[in-house]
Amino acid sequence: MRISELARAAGVSPPTIRYYEEIGVLPAPRRDANGYRRYGPMDLERLRFVTRARALDFSLDEIREILAFRERGEAPCRYVLEQIQAKIAEIDRRMAALAQLKQEMEQIQAETAHLIPPPQDEEGCVCHIIQAIPAPGTESTQTAPALGAGSKR
Repeated sequence: MRISELARAAGVSPPTIRYYEEIGVLPAPRRDANGYRRYGPMDLERLRFVTRARALDFSLDEIREILAFRERGEAPCRYVLEQIQAKIAEIDRRMAALAQLKQEMEQIQAETAHLIPPPQDEEGCVCHIIQAIPAPGTESTQTAPALGAGSKR
């Protein structure tokens, strides 16, 4: 099959296939006499593997390493499980950070909902809500406009 057929079958673009070939994730294809790339079923399977690994957030370097294990005749399973464990830990860290951010946003929303419509514009104030929020690592007694009466900040 030609590159456009391979791309359609794998759900990627031809430039993606060319890039994967360029960086060694996919092997160089056979060429027809006219120079067109020619792919077979094994190329499609490898491209589907790469696409699935990318969907699981494996980097191209990690995918190359997995493929290198296989090309050396070694099972990449231990390496893959180590990478999955590291990815789960990173997801947990990011989820905790997002949960904290969500909590902070909900607090800000609750504390500032009464400020709509905004108070009189002050010179140099872009958004009184954002500017009233202390920057990370600073005390809440900064020179930003106050959140209003009854504010906890």
